[in-house]
Amino acid sequence: MFEHFKAFIFLSLVLISSNAYALPSNVKVLSDIAYGKEDKQTLDVYIPVGAKDAPVIFMVHGGGWRGGDKARAAEFENKVAHWGTKGFVFISTNYRTLPENRPVGQAKDVVAALLFSQENVREWGGSPEKFILMGHSAGAHLISLVSSNNADVAKSGLTPWLGTVSLDTPYDLVKRMTSPNPPEIYKRVFSENPDYWEKASPFYSLTDKLPPFLAVCSTRSDTLCGQAEHFLEKVESLGSYGEILAVDLSHNEINSELGKENCFTSKVDDFLKKMSPSIESMLTIQGVRTQKNCISD
Repeated sequence: MFEHFKAFIFLSLVLISSNAYALPSNVKVLSDIAYGKEDKQTLDVYIPVGAKDAPVIFMVHGGGWRGGDKARAAEFENKVAHWGTKGFVFISTNYRTLPENRPVGQAKDVVAALLFSQENVREWGGSPEKFILMGHSAGAHLISLVSSNNADVAKSGLTPWLGTVSLDTPYDLVKRMTSPNPPEIYKRVFSENPDYWEKASPFYSLTDKLPPFLAVCSTRSDTLCGQAEHFLEKVESLGSYGEILAVDLSHNEINSELGKENCFTSKVDDFLKKMSPSIESMLTIQGVRTQKNCISD
């Protein structure tokens, strides 16, 4: 009897956990769509009811290039609640991580997921011409690497995207790895090979214009805002548009707080409004937003 009771409690907890997040009433989800042959090559699509020719946010999760998952709450909950309810299609993708796949290979998975999404997005109510790339931490590094290789990536058949939102990541791994006491995680991920550091660096991959780029960084980090400034200087020198958004949030909060009704989300919306008049119209709403944890002077 007691064993049956324990099993019931366990099953109940599983069910509660699996239903812990209720999607907004006007959004549905298509889960675990395969874009490749490997188990990790899947993505989830959050679709607003009645979506047609909608803008698309394409999200790449973090996890130290070794972990993370597209369905982790911080990757989609607040973002879908904010942008999904305003008519955006939201795609959250997985990719093969370490030890199976190193960062440069991970970026190739991201390109494959992006190409698959653009080829199929009309079925989901989105437009292949209205993609916005977004990523956090390792995922931000990967979308930045993809964006920096814009000219080469275009050869793969991708439709040009409107812009990129990069959430707290390094851009120059050579500079990071040759600084005093680089983090152990960087040593484990990028090894001791300077050639690979350069190959995996968005800063060194950037040789031509790229779509508008927003680099969000935490003022609580000793290095990441400096990395963002360093990268954006090169972006602008090549004739592209870039912005830095420095926020008083932790590395993880930059991901989990985005989408909440706060100044941070409002500033990201301000960047997105510049992508097209239709997006500006979708994001122009009435309401007072809190200034807490916003912009660092």
